[in-house]
Amino acid sequence: MTDPHELVEKLVASLPDLLPNARWFGGKDKPITAVRPLRTTVVDGDLVHLVFEVEQPGRTENYQGALSLSTGAWDVLLDPEHNGVLLDRIATGHEVDGITFAHEPGTDLRSGLRGRPIGVEQSNTSLIYGQQYILKIFRKLANGENRDLTMHRALRSVGCEHIAQPLGAISTVLNGEQVTLAMLQEFLPDAVEGWDMAKTSVRDLMAEADLHAFEVGGDFAGEAQRLGHAVAKVHADLAEALGTQIADDDAISRAIEGMQRRLGVVLEAVPELARYEEPLRAAFEEARQHVGALPIQHIHGDLHLGQVLRTVHGWLLIDFEGEPAASVEDRLALRSPLRDVAGMLRSFDYAARQLLVGQPDDDQLAYRAMEWTKRNRAAFCDGYAEVAADPRDNVPLMRAFELDKAVYEVAYEHANRPEWLTVPLSSIARMTSGGE
Repeated sequence: MTDPHELVEKLVASLPDLLPNARWFGGKDKPITAVRPLRTTVVDGDLVHLVFEVEQPGRTENYQGALSLSTGAWDVLLDPEHNGVLLDRIATGHEVDGITFAHEPGTDLRSGLRGRPIGVEQSNTSLIYGQQYILKIFRKLANGENRDLTMHRALRSVGCEHIAQPLGAISTVLNGEQVTLAMLQEFLPDAVEGWDMAKTSVRDLMAEADLHAFEVGGDFAGEAQRLGHAVAKVHADLAEALGTQIADDDAISRAIEGMQRRLGVVLEAVPELARYEEPLRAAFEEARQHVGALPIQHIHGDLHLGQVLRTVHGWLLIDFEGEPAASVEDRLALRSPLRDVAGMLRSFDYAARQLLVGQPDDDQLAYRAMEWTKRNRAAFCDGYAEVAADPRDNVPLMRAFELDKAVYEVAYEHANRPEWLTVPLSSIARMTSGGE
């Protein structure tokens, strides 16, 4: 019989070359100085689960993967011949050498299904089992229960209608702390991503020579309003499940100082932002003049049109892990729900302008993009105001949150998609000149 430890030793020796080619590996910006196995578990017959530590200059992070005991093949979590056992173990409730497979209370799961990878692999790996379940495997591991699982359990506890229900989880203990390896949820095969719906609406508008946004068959405003309503309902459900606080002056000052620090870092990397430094800093300081007491609570943390799904029953919010670049501590911090609103409003701008990226300047198309953006931003806020306070009632704070998000986008686009840099920069120019 093949010794799993020998296989792991060979695999670990090859990982410094393999990892940079994996879409889910988050350390592509620095060389790998060491890879060390932390836990090796034979889950079932041929599937060997591996937790390993990756050391790079200035950081050490934990990841997970799997290999075949019979062939030595790496990353067989993607292989339907191997990954069915993960669902089977969750369905029965099982523990294997420190790895716990558990279904949520009252959940009756079907076993015997094989998982197929969904879409393009990114920071996590998602597997669909039949038409019923989706298993999200968290590739980079953090101490504690994963925020995505925590938030879904909290929302389920108060009967939230705007999430895919959590059905189970896989977890283990590393260095005395619980670590979430994967989360199982209901799969909704009829769901359409909000980003795709918005892009289709924009294409319909751009294809018409002289119709306004409200006259085009693919007008998105009705959906934007329903989405605003759903987001506000989720915020209300999170407040009910996990509570709220009122931010004191120190908390508000820390938030504004955080915006100023982020701006300083991005200014050093992106010279094109320098012309807007003064009005940006002034806008962040003006946020101290927000209207009334400022409630803070747990929020989504990384909300945009790619994080919402439209089903036949309504809008769902997905992926509650928080902003990818944020630390675990920052993701768990209480924040104003207006941050989520700002993220969605910025996403409408992206959807409207994605067809203009890399194209010659066209004043007519730019006007139509702005018309679409304004119409859908207003509709979203109208829907949000049906449940909660109207975000437009707190202009200084909303502008600060939107500009802070745009500065974050400048950094991301500069590092990853330079041709898209004009999208956040043009928004910053408008917002700091009173154009929005």
